[in-house]
Amino acid sequence: MALTLRTNLADYAVTQAMKDGRVQSDLVTLDYCGPTPAHNGFKAMVRENQFDAGELAIVTYLQAKAFGKPYVLLPAPISGRFQHHCAGFNIDFGHLDPKDIEGKKVGVRTYAQTTGLWIRGVLRHEYGVDLDKVTWMTLGDGHLAEYEDPENCVRLPAGSNSAQMMLDGQLDAALLGEDMPKDPRVRTLVPDPHNAARAWYERAGFVPINHMFVVHEQVSKQRPEAVREIYRMIAESRALAEGSTPAVFPPLGLEANRKGLQTAIDWALDQKIIARRLSVDELFDDVTGSLG
Repeated sequence: MALTLRTNLADYAVTQAMKDGRVQSDLVTLDYCGPTPAHNGFKAMVRENQFDAGELAIVTYLQAKAFGKPYVLLPAPISGRFQHHCAGFNIDFGHLDPKDIEGKKVGVRTYAQTTGLWIRGVLRHEYGVDLDKVTWMTLGDGHLAEYEDPENCVRLPAGSNSAQMMLDGQLDAALLGEDMPKDPRVRTLVPDPHNAARAWYERAGFVPINHMFVVHEQVSKQRPEAVREIYRMIAESRALAEGSTPAVFPPLGLEANRKGLQTAIDWALDQKIIARRLSVDELFDDVTGSLG
């Protein structure tokens, strides 16, 4: 009898064949019952165990693991991208180089947002920004109930729009990702970000991971064959998506993602998003660590 798992998974090129039925399994049925957008289900997953499987932001997963939540990682990135273009400012209020945000107010949806982790890490390690000297103006709390933002975070009033506040000069800059306003006044904090990302990739050797697939630890313990089947489905779905994904995309496999995961851990610890150093290997169990 097929195992049915409550699954939170958005529509991506790499998952489309799973969601439209081209890739199926006799062993496991994924019930795609999560919200749209999928990140609105992350709190319910890590706070209430509302889903058995699905995607999770890598930072949320690191926090979940640090706080002992019952989920295990599959070596299967669902989304990832370069983040150098994700910090912006309004040129009408003066030019900003990266280090100029020290002493200033910078908006971000939540401090523990994965986009925030990656672009702050770039600003710190590539441009020497002292992140502790920035006041991070947040719109909401993190996904983990146990987590508290660092002291240099300030919550914006309910209903605030950090993109609009950046345009209006109420915020000096903002970390916005794909929500960056299409406005001629907006400039990226990182100069020439796409070439900067290309040069960084040549040195670092990995694409920053946004979301990866996870399963509840009981599923992995009790039905390891179902977990292996999910991984097969993800791999087949990715193969069918070739040509519709970016030319450079996070690969499948633990070792292929080790450097990216290690960097996420290092930067999360450095940015006070997790309180203890995790190892890459403890993110997986005996079943998921051997996949691929």
